[in-house]
Amino acid sequence: MRSLRRRRVLDIWPGFVDALASLIMVMIFVLLIFTIGQFFLSDALSGRDKALVALNTQLAGLAEQLNMARSDEAKAKTRAEALAASLSNTEQTIRQRDERIFALSVDVESLQKLKAQLESEIARMVGESEIRKNALVEQTELNAKAAAQVELLNRQMAALQEQLGQISKALELSKTEAVKKDARIEDLGKQLNLALVDKVQQLSRYRSEFFGRLHEALGNRTDIKVVGDRFVFPSEVLFPPGSDQIGPDGIQQLDHLATLLKAVSPHIPQDLDWVLQVNGHTDKRPIATARFHSNWELSTARAVAIVNFLQEHGISSQRLAAAGYGEFQPLDPADSETAYARNRRIEIKLTNR
Repeated sequence: MRSLRRRRVLDIWPGFVDALASLIMVMIFVLLIFTIGQFFLSDALSGRDKALVALNTQLAGLAEQLNMARSDEAKAKTRAEALAASLSNTEQTIRQRDERIFALSVDVESLQKLKAQLESEIARMVGESEIRKNALVEQTELNAKAAAQVELLNRQMAALQEQLGQISKALELSKTEAVKKDARIEDLGKQLNLALVDKVQQLSRYRSEFFGRLHEALGNRTDIKVVGDRFVFPSEVLFPPGSDQIGPDGIQQLDHLATLLKAVSPHIPQDLDWVLQVNGHTDKRPIATARFHSNWELSTARAVAIVNFLQEHGISSQRLAAAGYGEFQPLDPADSETAYARNRRIEIKLTNR
């Protein structure tokens, strides 16, 4: 009986080993599934990383194109702001001159106050020294300590007098420097004024030549006039009523304008920053159409149409500008058809930026 019980007890181990082996196989299978899942997950993440790299490359290319476009726009604006920057620099120089003069004035005032204080201190110390000297002289015996005090006072007075002399020299140098700076700034202003006058005279000469040729090309038309530095076209010559579409007669007139401008512009010096300003004007009667809701829009659209025409016929866009003034700059404030006709106009002006 005892041997039979031992055999039953011993027979449990094979089953236990089989169960343990099965558990190990299950764990190995689970680990294998986990490894395969990790492999596919890594592959998917790698694909996404490649896609992100490709998208970043495309974005970098687009950013580079955008930067190039912005650079071209900045170059165009730089030419337009050249003369304004020059004037701004001159104004800044003048402001700096004024600030320096003000600072020098403050320094001079401070030095003068310090000089007055030192002079007062010297006078006080001189008075005290005299009193002490008189007191020491009245004494029958001058001891060593009193003599040392007198010597110290004499040295202090000499140092203060030397300091006062240095302050006086600094004050004179400050005044001299202020006078020299004023002279330099005044000379710079004169040179700038001469340069501006020369540029204006050059532009006036080419403007006169341009308007003269344009007047000859257009013939003796009484409806097209030169008013000061502007060439004035009645709107009806270039556009149908209430429209920004250039008519046949307007195309002919603008052809003359483009041809003459291309002939004259190469002779204008490169350092003369000029522009052809096209201004649109209307009469005071309001307009409200599907295309134009106000006279502002109509006048601006007409000026832009002329600029686009000139650009298409070979005129550089950097030399063209358009503006619309609506009915707010009339030549004749009267309420009549004659006044309305005078106020409906296109003004062309050759000017500097």
